[in-house]
Amino acid sequence: MREVRTLLTGHGLVESPRWHGDRLYFSDWTAGEVVAIGLEGESEVVARVASLPLCTAWHPDGRLLIVSSADGRLLRREADGSLTVHAELGRPGWNDIALDGKGNAYVNRVGFDPMSGEIAEPGSVFLAASDGSVREVAGDIAFPNGMAVTPDDSTLVVADSYGHNLLAFDIDGDGGLSNRRVWADLGEAAAPDGICLDAEGAVWYADVPNRRCVRVAEGGTVLDTVELDRGGFACALGGPDGRTLFVVAAEWRGMTEPEPVTPGSGQVQAVEVDVPGVGRP
Repeated sequence: MREVRTLLTGHGLVESPRWHGDRLYFSDWTAGEVVAIGLEGESEVVARVASLPLCTAWHPDGRLLIVSSADGRLLRREADGSLTVHAELGRPGWNDIALDGKGNAYVNRVGFDPMSGEIAEPGSVFLAASDGSVREVAGDIAFPNGMAVTPDDSTLVVADSYGHNLLAFDIDGDGGLSNRRVWADLGEAAAPDGICLDAEGAVWYADVPNRRCVRVAEGGTVLDTVELDRGGFACALGGPDGRTLFVVAAEWRGMTEPEPVTPGSGQVQAVEVDVPGVGRP
């Protein structure tokens, strides 16, 4: 069994890991912080946004975009660390984000309050285009969660946690989405959360209730599994050679609990894998 190393401990509900430059960035939703961590475990808070969810992605120009779900805004972190409004998204409920190479941001929103555990309506994916416009580009997704764009900007993959599958869409020339299809049926026991892509065209997905990260091929064949000691919320490939799978994980209590994760149980974990990461985020 391969070694899963713990790089950082003592956080809350951790999500949205993104490798950028020579550091991993992740969000602590409980604290309302975006944190950067080096390979030796040294860390710093790079942004504070009181929002839950709180997801991020890197713009091609090198600036960090932050989904402020609480006030329905997409924020941009400038070079001096200040935050400005990148796009007005609208009503709350926003979740994950992924960008293509043109700077188009795909942001999804759920159609219900996840803390209630009741589904009011399906969720959607919206496009916050590079020209500042915002429009819905896909709907009828039970619980849209992690997303990733292929390195050629041709395909958006979306994890549907309640649909137990990974969906794929073609990215059109204007940023719209078409040709919706099930990229991988993961089975009713699976609950895919955050995802990332690798150089062989496979997807790693994190799974909270099953305490694992799973690598699957298109069609759903399981290629690899990393067992965890707590719920895996999201994963990202990075490190100097792209072959470190970073996992943000915490002890899950349940959506309807006042504190969904055990306080202080949020960790950043790392494990070496064979195939490097590609794509965005």
